Amino acid sequence: MMKIPFNTLDRQFFMYQDEYEKKALDILRSGWYILGPEVEKFEKEFANYIGTKYSLGIDNGLNALVLAFRALGIKKGDEVLVQGNTFIASVMGITMNGGTPIFIEPDKFDNINVNLIEEKITKKTKAICVVHLYGQTSNMDKIMELSKKYNLYIIEDCAQSHGSMFNNKMSGSFGDIACFSFYPGKNLGCFGDGGAVTTNNKELYLKMKMLRNYGSSKKYYNDEVGYNSRLDELQAGLLRVKLSHIKELTEEREKIASNYLTKIKNSKIVLPQLRKGATSVWHLFVIKTDQRNELQKYLEKNGIDTVIHYPIPPHLSKAYEYLGYKSGDFPITEKYAETVLSLPIYNGMTEDEQNHVINIINKY
Repeated sequence: MMKIPFNTLDRQFFMYQDEYEKKALDILRSGWYILGPEVEKFEKEFANYIGTKYSLGIDNGLNALVLAFRALGIKKGDEVLVQGNTFIASVMGITMNGGTPIFIEPDKFDNINVNLIEEKITKKTKAICVVHLYGQTSNMDKIMELSKKYNLYIIEDCAQSHGSMFNNKMSGSFGDIACFSFYPGKNLGCFGDGGAVTTNNKELYLKMKMLRNYGSSKKYYNDEVGYNSRLDELQAGLLRVKLSHIKELTEEREKIASNYLTKIKNSKIVLPQLRKGATSVWHLFVIKTDQRNELQKYLEKNGIDTVIHYPIPPHLSKAYEYLGYKSGDFPITEKYAETVLSLPIYNGMTEDEQNHVINIINKY
């Protein structure tokens, strides 16, 4: 029986093996491993790719969020609007700074429902955290309008959307700050943990630059109590190699997604939808079905690995019990948690593997 993993990272490594290995050896032999030329070059190249003035390498996606909210001055008593069906890190960035997350239901594209934002804005609202979930850019026109109208900060969580666009503008270039994760499974993933922030605001850039390095702008002179949140040279160098191939890697994922969208035909399954004006980089291919657990077992029996993104929404997690939410408070978010299922999609996925997934699902 054909075995299809949910994801496999070695295939895209082998595509560019010589480049990765040469880069790693060059860095190892250079004797410079923290905040050196590779990080600087990556930051310039990544800012250029996203279309912002500044980019800053961070040690992981969660800390990118923590630093972003800290730099914006989010503190106890401040409210931040965020979609309910996100990965919990989006919420942790808020609460680790003392802020209160105010959850908004998602729309049919799995992103924040912009029509529900305005009614949740209060005097305490300081920011909107926009998550471009599963790889598709949110409705940024409407969000930027609200930001202007109510004078709110916009933080983009681009952990899953490297290279996606809305009206031909790159996700990560709209808000005050955007946060990226380079966890190995991401579209632009490194070989360990890594992350970045992007911004057009020099003041915020310098503030985060100081915060990521023990609150220090000058060695051993500490202006604030900061973090040790630096992207290292090795990861930055390997990310530079991958960034140079991101176009073809993204196109390959688009091709796989298009194959799924065209050929999966089963009335029990709802396929992902694309918003007008938005693109997706298909970090995940997420279907919905009322028979999720049965379908998952059936696929497993047929050699196909799947994952649920995400089975427990943040408002019902043990970590956020103290917020006092209960089951039924966000019915759409909770319905998604009970019905979503992510199918295998990865660089290097063969046509035979894709067709196996399609045929098995169509037979369900």
